[in-house]
Amino acid sequence: MNFNLSQIPTRDSKPRKHGITMVMDKGLSINQVKDFLDVAEPYVDVVKFGFGTSFVTPKLKEKIQVYKEAGVAIYFGGTLFEAFAIRNQLDVYEEIIKEYDLEYIEVSDGSMEIDHKVKCEYITRFAKQVTVLSEVGSKDTTNIMAPYKWIELMQAEINAGSSYVIGEARESGTVGIYRTDGEVRQGLVQEILTKIPEEKIIWEAPKKAQQLYFLKLVGQNVNLGNIAPTEVIPLEAMRIGLRGDTFDMYLDK
Repeated sequence: MNFNLSQIPTRDSKPRKHGITMVMDKGLSINQVKDFLDVAEPYVDVVKFGFGTSFVTPKLKEKIQVYKEAGVAIYFGGTLFEAFAIRNQLDVYEEIIKEYDLEYIEVSDGSMEIDHKVKCEYITRFAKQVTVLSEVGSKDTTNIMAPYKWIELMQAEINAGSSYVIGEARESGTVGIYRTDGEVRQGLVQEILTKIPEEKIIWEAPKKAQQLYFLKLVGQNVNLGNIAPTEVIPLEAMRIGLRGDTFDMYLDK
């Protein structure tokens, strides 16, 4: 840090297992990635190439290499996984994982229906090769699950081999763990946390108010995902009480 300032909460250092910031890259150029990492690298743990953007991204291997050289892991969005799954091409997807030397993948069923037993089998299959993040929740705003069902699915996926389960929100922050106006479904979140360890959950939280909610609920080392590249530094400041919203969170009373 640049200054000597007391009463700053401790942040886990990289490589972090807790307090993860997952960033959504929806199409940055290689030069934009370099500029982004020049500022934000210490605070970025993993980057997701959103939905199916990795399929159409030029110079994909070169871009991945820039992230790797900075010590930042990348993975392809769950929508791409589903695109291969629905076409019965997961063997091809396995080859892509090897070709691009991916350390993480996302197993999701937000855009298509996958029998949950089959989804867990996919998780177990890929967990033998890479770190699996599995997403729980639908992108369909009309598909609202009861809290017990979220818990049941999350626990089963952890048992199947997921290192982290992701609370679905999309890049818009208006589905899954949120209402259509972006408000947190607080009862749902708090009930999930009675059964699922918070360090095993990455909460997708693209909006500042959503990030603030989880920081106040869990603390500075909450795992947050779908963060925009331009919001990494503001988020890190908010994590440690250096933004107006969290200014007095860590001060001695």
